[in-house]
Amino acid sequence: QVTLVESGGGLVHPGGSLRLSCAASGKIFSIDTMGWYRQPPGKQRELVASINGGGSTDYADSVKGRFTISRDNAKNTVYLQMNSLKPEDTAVYYCNADGIYSGYGGPYDYWGQGTQVTVSS
Repeated sequence: QVTLVESGGGLVHPGGSLRLSCAASGKIFSIDTMGWYRQPPGKQRELVASINGGGSTDYADSVKGRFTISRDNAKNTVYLQMNSLKPEDTAVYYCNADGIYSGYGGPYDYWGQGTQVTVSS
């Protein structure tokens, strides 16, 4: 079936940068919107950024000007470039793909398993 796998998380100092990647695998015909969510410790999951099939992007106010979302449709991959990281960015980051048509039908939504991002001095 369709699987989303995130990578690129880790420990970084305040002001540093990380680049997250999420690759969707399987017999995929098309994907509508891809996005990144995060869940800080003890808090609910929240939208960080999204990019739709037409290339339009949306960002949470807290990350505007610091994070950039992009996608490579040929690779079924979405990226999140995170710059000027702050301690409050610490969270588990989850990849989401909305509206996947695949060999299993569709449209269906899929989630990655999450990758930890820790910003600390």
